[in-house]
Amino acid sequence: MSFSRAMHTLVVGGFLLGLYLIATPARADQHYSREVFFDNSLAPGSYPYSEGNVSSPSALTLIDGKLPVTTKQFISGPNALMLQWTSTPKGGWDAQIKMYRWRNRDIGWAGDSLYLWLWSDEGIAAKDLPQIAFSDTMKGMDMFDVTVAHSQRRPLSDFVQAIAPRHWTRVRIPLDQFVKDALQPFEPRRIGTIVLSQGTGDGRQHTLYLDDIRIQNDAGPTAAPQAPSNLRARGYERHVLLQWDAPSDPTVAQYVIYRSLNGGAWKPIGVQRYGVNLYSDYIGDPHAKAAYKVSARTSSLAESASTAEADAATHPMSDDELLTMVQEASFRYYWDAAEPISGMARESQPGADDMIATGASGFGIMSMIVAADRGFITRQQAVERMLRITRFLARADRFHGAWPHFISGRTGHAIALFQIYDDGADLVETSFLMQGLLAARGYYTGNNPQERELRKNITALWRGVDWDWFRATPKRDALYWHWSPNYGFHIAFRLEGWNEVMITYLLAIASPTHPVPPSTYWTGYARLGHDQSYGVKHDFYGITLSQVYHLPTATSPGSPGPLFFTHYSYMGYDPHGVRDRFSNYFRSNRNQSLISQKYAEANPGHFKGYGADSWGLTAVDGPDDMYHEYKPFMTDDGTIAPTGAVSAYAYAPEASLPAIKHWYRDLGAQLWGIYGFRDAFNQQLNWYSGITVGLNQAPQAVMIENGRTGLVWRAFMSNPEIRKMQKAIGLVPDKD
Repeated sequence: MSFSRAMHTLVVGGFLLGLYLIATPARADQHYSREVFFDNSLAPGSYPYSEGNVSSPSALTLIDGKLPVTTKQFISGPNALMLQWTSTPKGGWDAQIKMYRWRNRDIGWAGDSLYLWLWSDEGIAAKDLPQIAFSDTMKGMDMFDVTVAHSQRRPLSDFVQAIAPRHWTRVRIPLDQFVKDALQPFEPRRIGTIVLSQGTGDGRQHTLYLDDIRIQNDAGPTAAPQAPSNLRARGYERHVLLQWDAPSDPTVAQYVIYRSLNGGAWKPIGVQRYGVNLYSDYIGDPHAKAAYKVSARTSSLAESASTAEADAATHPMSDDELLTMVQEASFRYYWDAAEPISGMARESQPGADDMIATGASGFGIMSMIVAADRGFITRQQAVERMLRITRFLARADRFHGAWPHFISGRTGHAIALFQIYDDGADLVETSFLMQGLLAARGYYTGNNPQERELRKNITALWRGVDWDWFRATPKRDALYWHWSPNYGFHIAFRLEGWNEVMITYLLAIASPTHPVPPSTYWTGYARLGHDQSYGVKHDFYGITLSQVYHLPTATSPGSPGPLFFTHYSYMGYDPHGVRDRFSNYFRSNRNQSLISQKYAEANPGHFKGYGADSWGLTAVDGPDDMYHEYKPFMTDDGTIAPTGAVSAYAYAPEASLPAIKHWYRDLGAQLWGIYGFRDAFNQQLNWYSGITVGLNQAPQAVMIENGRTGLVWRAFMSNPEIRKMQKAIGLVPDKD
């Protein structure tokens, strides 16, 4: 998203080839989102989704106000929560364990009981255990960030007699035994926080480990589930990627990964949720040898037999090999985690499995071009997936030829995610999708039945978009973002200025069937005649930035903007060699990238981890699990999104590559996952995103490739409509 997209929200609410030959889109969520409250912490040392408070002379061990995590004992590796306290009659303490709220997650626990595993080295008597209570997440029930819908607290000893020493004990807590303790009703199905607090004041220190916290109807199957098979492992520089086959078996709660490192003892090192048959083991050593086994188990720890062993070794990699590794991992999101019916990109993972993101799918299509060209998959596999996508798009909901922002993969119908008025066309997301489709038409030029059908399908979809319909006002001088079959242009969001919408105007003008006049580039995108806030130049750190619309004001002293402005419109469209009256956009995008790096070096907010090799402010979900458009000087809170700097490789490889090396080699234990770099992180708050977002992975694969070979730029620009459009607008040749 962008400033305009954020405003929209306010307004409307070379892996082994054999691996891919058998890969199919995953059942990615299953019961995970409606069952698992906590399984492990991505952040080392402490759990970001926790809080603690203590009043003397009682004591509670906290790290920067958060509960510690331990790697000494765990059920769901690689860690567990640690609760260490001393209770005294005149003091008090409480600790809150909060649910991770990833985007578009429906909070509606399916179970009626909370199950959690507890461990104590010394053992704890029932009378010395804490109290427990809950607060829920019902919308409208929060006032000034204070939860007002919560339960009475009860002694944990009501549900367990004692915790035996050095033994995992599973505790069942029936939620119907908790009644409200507030004006608002307490709804157990919407629990968002577990509150543990002081019980008996015995004056002694106690330590309790908590792990694998679930809300479900029973303890889980006691019979061992079906075993996974065909484990494969491939070593990279500092990590090993595992993949396995697994039968459909809803009794499986998680897969357990076992490792023997350098000939040592076998140990469990982590878990993976059911439906995701990939695991990234970040070892950190470029000279390691490891053997692996994987089993499946239920939530009651009934465990299957393990797979046969698979071996791999890490090894030093060149810069080119590292770049290819990042591209391959980023692409994998669109291959292994795709929605299975349409073959298109889910909006996020974990997330709503049936929700296709239209724009992210366009980006994913371009990543598949990279994958086919570099041999991550075969060209035939890519064409077959593209045929599935284009056939689905032909029958999915369209409104004057434009697709909605989100589509159900199961039904093909629009999903009105934000508000009632967002139930129709999204022209910007459609332009991202069409950018990808046209790049594919320019790449898959083979003279065979499948590639001919693919080009025919894409051409029909391209010709079907009625861009001209979206000039909503009587002046018809600009495009508008949304149209609803029920509410018309109610949202009335005009597309203008320097953000991600340049590609929308370019494609609308290039349309062979329903074009808008070239003049709308100037009256709409450039705002000529609309006001005088256009064509502004500004210097940041001695670097000049010039774009079609950028205006410092008294309340907004100027910002280079988030980096995705430089990516979304330019993944297919090549900004080299031409300019409008305001800017050469390749040069402008390079400068904006370098300014972002300089800002991180200057680090005016004094945030931990910033520097020349750790930079890139763009739009992502931050530590509060809310979407933010992060940009220098204005909305920085210490959150960096790797996609910002990685995708800048197309413009500034000398600035991008050091960040890639640093994040992978120095922070990979937290930042590297099965789909490459995690979405965002904040070292100041010891927070690492638990989701992967479709809009952010593909730009890394595509823009690295554009920087290396120009592949996707060439494919898109080979469409004859594009050069004609540039001439019609009046873009002129210019040296970069």
